[in-house]
Amino acid sequence: MEGYSNKVMEHFRNPKNVGEIENPDGIGHVGNPVCGDIMELYIKVKDGRIVDAKFKTFGCGAAIATSSMVTELVKGKTIEEALKISNQAVVEALGGLPPIKMHCSVLAEQALKKAIDDYLKKTTGKGLDIKEDKNNDGECILKKNV
Repeated sequence: MEGYSNKVMEHFRNPKNVGEIENPDGIGHVGNPVCGDIMELYIKVKDGRIVDAKFKTFGCGAAIATSSMVTELVKGKTIEEALKISNQAVVEALGGLPPIKMHCSVLAEQALKKAIDDYLKKTTGKGLDIKEDKNNDGECILKKNV
């Protein structure tokens, strides 16, 4: 697969943290109707720190690699630290992505934020105050409500 870094290929061929968490503290589900990628991210939180993360992704190699990487990046982080993980951080950790596959990193970031939002709603009754919008490509965009 030309144009992909060794790190992307490693996470595609041998993804980390695949599967579901039994009784997760938060679930984030996102999809892109244009390309067909669907991601589901599960988190387990203990004492305000993400102690486990797993994913199920239906999509291309880049979607699988970004899902795998975001679960690696988030483990051990506090909720506040996890919220700072951007799609760019995922791309950098993977050694880059072709421009046409950048939307996969956006989906990974969105799945993480939705999982955290779900966790916060369950534990505090108040989530991240985000809403979903669609861009011109039909891609789901999470925005903080004003």
